Amino acid sequence: MITRESENLVKVLLKEFKVVGIIGPRQSGKTTLAKKIFHNKPYISLESPDNRLFAESDPRSFLAQFPTGGIIDEIQNVPHLFSYLQERVDEAGIPGQFLITGSRNFSMLEKISQSLAGRIALLKLLPFSFNELDSAGYIAENSLNTILFKGGYPPIYDAPASPVRWLNAYINSYIVRDVRQIVNVADLSQFQHFLKLCAGNIGQLLNMSRIGADCGINQGTVNAWLSILEASFIIYRLQPHHENFRKRLVKTPKLYFFDTALAIRLLGIETEDQLVTNTMRGNLFENWAISELLKHRFNIGMEPNIYFWRDNIGNEVDVIIENKGKLIPIEIKSGATIASNWFTSINNWCELAGAKATTPYLLFGGETSRIQHGVNVISWRNINESMGKA
Repeated sequence: MITRESENLVKVLLKEFKVVGIIGPRQSGKTTLAKKIFHNKPYISLESPDNRLFAESDPRSFLAQFPTGGIIDEIQNVPHLFSYLQERVDEAGIPGQFLITGSRNFSMLEKISQSLAGRIALLKLLPFSFNELDSAGYIAENSLNTILFKGGYPPIYDAPASPVRWLNAYINSYIVRDVRQIVNVADLSQFQHFLKLCAGNIGQLLNMSRIGADCGINQGTVNAWLSILEASFIIYRLQPHHENFRKRLVKTPKLYFFDTALAIRLLGIETEDQLVTNTMRGNLFENWAISELLKHRFNIGMEPNIYFWRDNIGNEVDVIIENKGKLIPIEIKSGATIASNWFTSINNWCELAGAKATTPYLLFGGETSRIQHGVNVISWRNINESMGKA
């Protein structure tokens, strides 16, 4: 079993809160982590129709199955159970009673704010991070293309399953199904086309009008579908940094996927070799770096502190990390050979930022890290060196 970086944090939170919620995309390892931590307590999944009916019809009797607490999986399937769970944990009055999991962020947060505020700590669990895979020995012999192509979903490493076949099934079995449970998608082929358009817009300023026109839907539907994908931990909208340094800035977010391999599958890339010459390779490498920064923050129980910076004439820095009043710039380049013009944007930004800027980073697709032109040039294999500053 690959050890999750957030395991110790969950154990700490169980000593401080009555309930700990682990939320994240389907198949990210939430249940496995919960069972490992609460290995001596009962488990039940509300994906089962019988269990769901029991919880809906007689919630107090349902919770009576857990005299000393336990694990309730996919709890968002029975939203009104939260009120009864509040009653139950307040009666006992002790920390660490329940571990609950959920795959849809918005439905969980809405019910928690109504019923479990102050009683629950939430942790976001994404697919395996680079560091988790590296610690388990999965990185050393693999190329960058292999890492991008396989992604981080645990079943791909458990079986091991073919990334192409598994991700095809994931798209059809989970993403499309979950969306249909939330909104009425009349034309599934249209929604799948929308997913592919999202993958094709990785790393670009989000243009909802253009996506809607290409997909044949209005901008309101685009925003609704994006919100559902974001709440289901499929996509992430990276916001622009607000610091203008006397420059007019763009206010539009950029679009990324939480798992790069999922985006690769939606782009129709079927082999690692295709990545070498694919025009989206740079965007996909950037996506991978952004997702790793997000995983790092979630695994230590913190909200994202990353942005991008771009002015209205196109000057841009891929990532700005806010850390203790300072700003850490990171430029991301997929090439394995360093080019002198890679340093232009980040050095110009550092001059604008002045004392607010720390030593900049350049993450690239090569194998050797070094300092060049006053910039920490980091190999993709050493990406955690930049995360330690986040």
